[in-house]
Amino acid sequence: MSDGAPKHPYHLVDPSPWPALGALGAFILMFGFTLGMHPGLLGPGVESVMKVVNWWVLAPGLLIVLATMYWWWSDVVVESRTFHTAVVQIGLRYGMILFIASEVLFFAAFFWAFFDSSLYPNSPEVPGRTEALGAMWPPKGVTVIAPFDLPFMNTLILLLSGTTVTWAHHAILENNKRDAVRGLLLTVILGLCFTGIQAYEYMHAPFAFRDNIYSSTFYMATGFHGFHVMVGTTFLFVCLIRAMKGQFKPNQHFGFEAAAWYWHFVDVVWLFLFFCIYWWGSGHAPVAHH
Repeated sequence: MSDGAPKHPYHLVDPSPWPALGALGAFILMFGFTLGMHPGLLGPGVESVMKVVNWWVLAPGLLIVLATMYWWWSDVVVESRTFHTAVVQIGLRYGMILFIASEVLFFAAFFWAFFDSSLYPNSPEVPGRTEALGAMWPPKGVTVIAPFDLPFMNTLILLLSGTTVTWAHHAILENNKRDAVRGLLLTVILGLCFTGIQAYEYMHAPFAFRDNIYSSTFYMATGFHGFHVMVGTTFLFVCLIRAMKGQFKPNQHFGFEAAAWYWHFVDVVWLFLFFCIYWWGSGHAPVAHH
């Protein structure tokens, strides 16, 4: 390195505070989620405070995570223009594949909880389950959301967004900046539409989070998916800004590829959610239309 020229294609990352700060923010955020779902976890004193604070307990952790994401990824975007060689991009692809694999296992836990109760609502091995569920699924007295109402509309929206993000990808490969921007803009708009419809669905849902195992697994699975949609929409919005600035090239656009992979993963998870929880999981229970 005596002449200042790099002697290898690898990127030796400078020391950074963002991994430690991000881990701290994630811990505070998940601790806030835990307190929000179980206000009495730390005793009656904290429970009384939680009744006042409510879900605002998530704010500190969320702000730290968002700030870390902004600063850290800003550094990565700057580094990508110089240090993301072909060899580095291979490592980044493997990393993104492993991340998506971990997300698959994350959602598998919620599907497991849902199927464990729905397939065996009358299980003598689990004390109290038969009484709690009324030996049926959905549990006795539950009114479910009509699957071919707003959920089906959201399914069509996400499937359409998968085509627009693919359009943008092909445009980048052809060095077509105009169509890349158009495709990304449409995808972001569709992502916002999905989030808005799901928020409306939650506000008018016929059951609450703590009602029973059906409502708890429903909100955990669809709620975390909704969170992933918001993350993916933000991811694609950043890609939209970068595409407008002409930062994506046919041979160097991994930032967009990662966003597109993530978005397709979100699409596939929603298809499983729609079929398993909204449609199959509704059984013969009465439905609520919007």
